[in-house]
Amino acid sequence: MKFIDKLERKFGNRGIENLTIYIIVSYVLGYALMYINPGALSMLSLNVSEILHGQIWRLVTWIIYPPSTSSALWFVIAILFFYYPISASLERTWGSFRFTVYILSGMIFTVISAFILYFITGGVLDAYLNGSQFSTYYISLSIFLAYALTYPDMKVLLYFVIPIKMKWMAIVYAALVVYDIVRYFMGGAWFMALPIIASLLNFIIFFLGTRNLNRYNPKEIHRRNQFKRAMGESKTVPFPGGSKSGEVTKHKCAVCGRTEKDDPNLEFRFCSKCNGNYEYCQDHLYTHIHKK
Repeated sequence: MKFIDKLERKFGNRGIENLTIYIIVSYVLGYALMYINPGALSMLSLNVSEILHGQIWRLVTWIIYPPSTSSALWFVIAILFFYYPISASLERTWGSFRFTVYILSGMIFTVISAFILYFITGGVLDAYLNGSQFSTYYISLSIFLAYALTYPDMKVLLYFVIPIKMKWMAIVYAALVVYDIVRYFMGGAWFMALPIIASLLNFIIFFLGTRNLNRYNPKEIHRRNQFKRAMGESKTVPFPGGSKSGEVTKHKCAVCGRTEKDDPNLEFRFCSKCNGNYEYCQDHLYTHIHKK
């Protein structure tokens, strides 16, 4: 993501540290208002009609609107015991700046979708829904998907009991989201699908931006095949520092020297920004200094 790399070099110290805590506090405040003063909460939603009539605070205050109004206790438990740990871990891995850009971009895309929806429908929906269709639920989901993309083989306890890898949970969640979008479109409620797509647009951009699309280039495929054939015909020399003397390893982190023999659960990726074939483990893929 060269664009974000440039932003980080220029504004890298502008990230919001511990942003996850602020998000959780906003959720707690939203749920408190839902039970104490629902009328005050309705004044904070992303209602574009009211924004255009001067209530500009709604551009920001909508983020405290509860993602779910039916199961507050369960959602708070999920936030504290699931989303907070993975959000904090993702912030440590990416750094505060990248994590801040990721969250804020999801919020900005949601606001843009609200205005698009207003001008398409003429503001009719605002009179009925009062902007309640816009919340940070799917932005929270995008954090989970980004974490699953970063640590696909990390295991978590589903319902605090069943161990399952993040990548399988992400696939299930993604399938449910696609199902919701298709259902809304087929049911004529396409306006409910637009906020979902907008909230997850930051993840889509991140996913495409972190993929090495050059790997699908025919010339690159030919070069890799030639390299594999050459490596197969030659004698393979064990990496120094392997876990067992004389044992051949397929992967080795250029920073810490760990291989798949040290930990079978380690994920390794090549960095497209480094000059040369440098491979890094999951702990150093986003934190290493690029080799020029």
